[in-house]
Amino acid sequence: MTDFQIRGINHIALVCKDMAITVDFYSNTLGLKLIKTIALPDGGQHFFFDIGNGDALAFFWFPSAPKAAPGIASMRVDGFQTGNITTAHGSLNHLAFNVPLEKIEEYREKLVAKGVKVTPVLHHSDVPSGFVPELDESTFISSIYFFDPDGISLEFAANVRSLGDPVRDLHHQPATATSIAN
Repeated sequence: MTDFQIRGINHIALVCKDMAITVDFYSNTLGLKLIKTIALPDGGQHFFFDIGNGDALAFFWFPSAPKAAPGIASMRVDGFQTGNITTAHGSLNHLAFNVPLEKIEEYREKLVAKGVKVTPVLHHSDVPSGFVPELDESTFISSIYFFDPDGISLEFAANVRSLGDPVRDLHHQPATATSIAN
């Protein structure tokens, strides 16, 4: 018996700097349906998009929000070229949308046709580098990465196999801040 009946993600809430640009990107570029709009008392807004399975992606827009802090609160836009994908504690590193494996290449081509810069298809695998050039028996997720207009790192990810096998998938003990400092 578990303590909580978690049934997935209700919504993930992010912050944008221009709601009109955000609505355009998520509605017209990614094809998500806008399902709820809220006006906030301070003049801000809170909008929700349907991402399937009863889940939503939400955005806040605050009139006086601080500017973005790439490399701290979000991934730097050059992170995939440099390999430095580090972000601060409590930040959103990236948001991965679950998509069908057989659609990854097609979706990449569609994003490129819409002017979105997209990584090549990456096959996340159980090898030291973390990736293999072609899908193989070590691959667990195949995906592509891209950024939204606010620099939020997004991923279209497809599971190649189920995860959770204690022998194949659970090899490492969690690190703690004290174990790293020593």
